[in-house]
Amino acid sequence: MEGYLVNYYEYHFLYISGIDFVESRSIQGAALMKLQFHEGTNMAQALAETVAQVNRARAFMPPGTLPPFVTRFDAGSVPVGYLVFSSDTRSVDEIFDLALFRVRPMFSRLPGVSAPPPFGGTARSIVVHIDPDKLRAYGMSPDDVVQAIAATNTIRPSGNVRIGDLSRIAPLNSTVSQAVELNHAVLRQGAGPTVFLRDIGYAEDGADILTSYALVNGRRAIYIAATKRPDASTLDVVRNIR
Repeated sequence: MEGYLVNYYEYHFLYISGIDFVESRSIQGAALMKLQFHEGTNMAQALAETVAQVNRARAFMPPGTLPPFVTRFDAGSVPVGYLVFSSDTRSVDEIFDLALFRVRPMFSRLPGVSAPPPFGGTARSIVVHIDPDKLRAYGMSPDDVVQAIAATNTIRPSGNVRIGDLSRIAPLNSTVSQAVELNHAVLRQGAGPTVFLRDIGYAEDGADILTSYALVNGRRAIYIAATKRPDASTLDVVRNIR
């Protein structure tokens, strides 16, 4: 991270107007960089120059490098409150899904409020479990399973059908509505027996790998940090949230 990524960013950041110093911290697979500017610097211009230099530095990055997330850190970046979710009947993953797709859109419409994604849970994911012994018995690899699932779960335009004065679009829709339907996906056919996903594993409607969690009063919970926009009044934002 330091030699192949951060070093190039630091080199290009020296061209930004008003830059005071650059602080960076590299960990496995990620890097956190903080740019501090001299007092009186036009931060709107500084942000625009930072984005421009980031795009310029990306030309030197190794293939497959993800673009960085550039954000302005000021008083508006500090949360003015937290919206905490918990339930005695729903799982943490269900609460996270509801907080992300139901509550956050309503929350972000409040005047002056900026609502980031919720924290403390894992995103809903369709998880495919594969038995390595069965996979080897059929002479297949995990990549074969990935390609087969992608090929059997897709929407493709197949053309138009003219009926009278109408020209209707005729798509080929082979997407599944339930995760268990993926168990009938064909992985291999032709010479020999047809291999289905259920023969080497199974699919389920689950959650992504847990990387972080939040505890409220000793119990797992989900929370959204409520931040205000730079030009908004803190008192008005808090009043709108309540």
